[in-house]
Amino acid sequence: IVHASFPSSSVFLALGLLQEKAQIYALYLRKVHFATMSGNAERGRSSINILPKTTDEKGKELPYRELTTKGKVKRILFDYFILLCLFVGFLYLFICSLSVMGSAFQLLGGKDAGQSLSNTELFDNPVAGLVLGILATVLLQSSSTTTSIVITMAAADLLTVDQAIYMVMGANIGTSVTNTIVALGQIKNRDQFELAFAGATIHDMFNFFTVVILLPLEAATHYLRALTGKIVDSWNLKTDKSQKKDLLKKLTKPLTGSIVRIDKKPIEKIAQGKIQASEARLLKYYCATETTMAYGDDCPLEPTVNTTLLNTTATTTATTTSVTSVQTTVITTINDTMNITCEKDVKIPCDYLFHGTSLSESVVGAILLVCSLVVMCISLIFMVKILTRLLHGRVAESVKKFVNYEFPGKAKYFTGYIAILVGAGLTILVQSSSVFTSAITPLVGMGIINLERMYPLTLGSNIGTTVTGILAGLASSNIEKAMQVAMAHLFFNLSGILIWFVLPPMRKPPIAAARFLGRTTKKYRWFALFYIAICFFLIPLAIFGISLAGWEALVGIGIPILLLIGVVFGLNILQRKVPDRLPEKLRNWEFLPLPLRSLEPIDRVFTAIVKVIPCCKEPEPDDDDFKDREADVISNGVVDAENKMPEKVEMTAVSVDGPAV
Repeated sequence: IVHASFPSSSVFLALGLLQEKAQIYALYLRKVHFATMSGNAERGRSSINILPKTTDEKGKELPYRELTTKGKVKRILFDYFILLCLFVGFLYLFICSLSVMGSAFQLLGGKDAGQSLSNTELFDNPVAGLVLGILATVLLQSSSTTTSIVITMAAADLLTVDQAIYMVMGANIGTSVTNTIVALGQIKNRDQFELAFAGATIHDMFNFFTVVILLPLEAATHYLRALTGKIVDSWNLKTDKSQKKDLLKKLTKPLTGSIVRIDKKPIEKIAQGKIQASEARLLKYYCATETTMAYGDDCPLEPTVNTTLLNTTATTTATTTSVTSVQTTVITTINDTMNITCEKDVKIPCDYLFHGTSLSESVVGAILLVCSLVVMCISLIFMVKILTRLLHGRVAESVKKFVNYEFPGKAKYFTGYIAILVGAGLTILVQSSSVFTSAITPLVGMGIINLERMYPLTLGSNIGTTVTGILAGLASSNIEKAMQVAMAHLFFNLSGILIWFVLPPMRKPPIAAARFLGRTTKKYRWFALFYIAICFFLIPLAIFGISLAGWEALVGIGIPILLLIGVVFGLNILQRKVPDRLPEKLRNWEFLPLPLRSLEPIDRVFTAIVKVIPCCKEPEPDDDDFKDREADVISNGVVDAENKMPEKVEMTAVSVDGPAV
């Protein structure tokens, strides 16, 4: 018996004894009731859903083929099209927030980066040049800006080609900090955070591993300088200042330009030693020039480069002379009367939020940094939620298969190279490796892109970002030297691909290292911030400080540390591969104190701090959450519904310093 329950004016009907007939009658009465009660909506007691139903009784989405015509229209219009538009909107905000964050870092550290680049006497030390490139790129949040400054300084003979190459290597490392920061947006979900952080740090691992091999090789042989020198000498190069174009900024500038505008020329002048950091102003004041007509006293008698005299009439008591297009000094007597008309360039002030503000540039940078991080995190959260809504079920499987597709047979080897070309092409399109890698990092966290596919996309992005340096070199006055540095950046990345990608076994170390970092951040989520601070700030600063004492101090401290790291890595490999050949004490790290072999002591400190902060506490699941999870597990057949016990449990024997357990 089915009861059709209506408002107070309705009647209760019992229709049939068979369930199928009762359901049909109930649906019929519901339609009749909706039609008859449409005029009584003011009573507020009937809940009518005017949209067709696209889910079943359990809330699961119905297959598309089982929907009615109205249901299919709703599925396409509301579930796909509107969500896709929202995703594009949040993606736009995400990219704009990255741009504003870069501007904020330039306001906070741009002058310091310029000053550090001005100490050219330090760049003779390859390691010092490397870490200065890292720090400058981290402060500027743009490897393109750093490489452009370095190329400009090399073209002005302020840097040698060797010094510029070392700094470009550092810029290659520093640019990967942006997508590592972006991965923090998925920190709430441990599983997604593990994948996202691994996908972000795979860029770091490739750059670190490549520098470890190529920096000493370049310092010993100078092969990049020699190779690029021969290539550039064989070209007939001419300066072309129209080559510098940025397609991405044409889309983002309407929004970001209304918030803040940065003048990068003062940073270059600080680096070149032309001005002092205290004299520089990074917030733009004038953004354009307008040619206007000027008359009389507003026109100079001696025309400058930006002023052209169009018509000059000189009148004296004796004679009258008319001169057209005068480009020389007009000589008159004191009694002459001058009527001058000329074109004059007038600077137009900028119009953005912080234009002419009384706040210091550091304060403006801090405000922009906080706001951009908030917008970036909010955009990232909504992007992930929308993608989760769009990409589920068969759609998600289809997208995963397409993105991670491998060519069949022997052609499988070339799949990665196609991904490299795709990554390079998309990076050239947006002219920013940070934007491209940051945009696909959330997809890795969601499991749509796996690490094996993320790796070649990142390598392609490394190649694509070198195009910015090449365009800057083409616009340089000393084009041969500038192009040599730009081509060295390209061949540095190509050399890294040759080492860490061409042979399939060599792809494993960067991917394995990224997976390890992902697993670590899943267990200790604070480790992500610890990693960023150590790898991109503390270690470069420490190396830079030691290098100031001379290369002898750097070698004396650096070699023992490198040997210790090598011993630890080698012992870890032996413990995993051939533990029986090691002494019993060296088969694990139990002989070391706990703080030297585990992050648990540090984790306890961070956990105690987090528990004090209300906003950082993890919510405890209530009874309804447990019931929902139990129902899901039972429905999937993993747990027996009556006994609430697993149907089958796989047991694995594990050896722990003794017999199998």
